[in-house]
Amino acid sequence: MWEFSNHNFRIETRDLDGEATMEPINGNLEVRGVGNSTAVSHLVFSITNLHFKEPGVISFVLFIDDKEIGHLPLYIRKG
Repeated sequence: MWEFSNHNFRIETRDLDGEATMEPINGNLEVRGVGNSTAVSHLVFSITNLHFKEPGVISFVLFIDDKEIGHLPLYIRKG
């Protein structure tokens, strides 16, 4: 299956206007499996010193092998 191999990943952050809000996170992910099973891999990491200018929505966009796979919104409120 295509997913059983090494894959490049990239995570970008975008504001509502589509502008990047920080440098992309790049890495490599090795997916292993047995037979014709569907593979699942987890990406876990921490981001330090992340600051936002104002409240709003930032979207974390995941790319695998340069193909956009999905996104996750982060809602930023003034504290």
